[in-house]
Amino acid sequence: MSVKLVDLNCDLGESFGAYKMGDDSEVIRFITSANIACGYHASDPVVMAETVKMCKRNGVAVGCHPGFPDLMGFGRRNMDVTPDEAKAYVLYQIGALYSFARVNGVELKHVKPHGALYNMAGKDIALARAVCEGIMEFDKELILLGLSGSAMIAAAEEIGLRSAKEVFADRGYEDDGSLVKRGRPGAMITDEDEAIARVVGMVKYGRVKTVSGRKIDIRADSVCVHGDGAKALEFVKKIGAELVGNGVRLAELNEVIS
Repeated sequence: MSVKLVDLNCDLGESFGAYKMGDDSEVIRFITSANIACGYHASDPVVMAETVKMCKRNGVAVGCHPGFPDLMGFGRRNMDVTPDEAKAYVLYQIGALYSFARVNGVELKHVKPHGALYNMAGKDIALARAVCEGIMEFDKELILLGLSGSAMIAAAEEIGLRSAKEVFADRGYEDDGSLVKRGRPGAMITDEDEAIARVVGMVKYGRVKTVSGRKIDIRADSVCVHGDGAKALEFVKKIGAELVGNGVRLAELNEVIS
């Protein structure tokens, strides 16, 4: 019987200037992939450079985390953009992170859209296709990391872009498999034991309970743990340990989807 593999990813490099967000230097020791902010929703060139170096030192796969140009809203506010504009935003941000990866001898492995761009492209196939085309035109070996069952995954499969299906440890799900919008009841899973049990269920059994109480099918190639919470470090450690304790091996995306 083959061992189940799963990637454990976290959004990193989201500090900006004098403003620090997350405990990146500690969290990075317990993950396999990092989604690095590229200056649109968070981060700056110095933070990007240091985060890439940190990934290299810790053997963590480097991924690009492009979002909308919305520093004040942390990229979580919807924007009225055309598919061509979204594609250009994605290409611009991949290029920015690539420069730091290249000078440090590190490969870019994946691209995971951030915040509102992630959620909008998860439902809008035209927007999803534009995001995927931007990724593929930059480097066809890059992996799209997108919400399991979303339009982004469908668009990637349509154009032949490699993709990995992501689930969230601390977010609630709607009956259609989308994430419950922040600010609504059930959007955030705050009880650690509940969140960890949900992760094990999604990874091992491919099922999750929605905000309405239904059980839906879900595919977990990668588990996202947000790194900016007060208990993020302990949360990441516990989730990794629980998965390993349940016979799951942590591995980066290239190995998981190979």
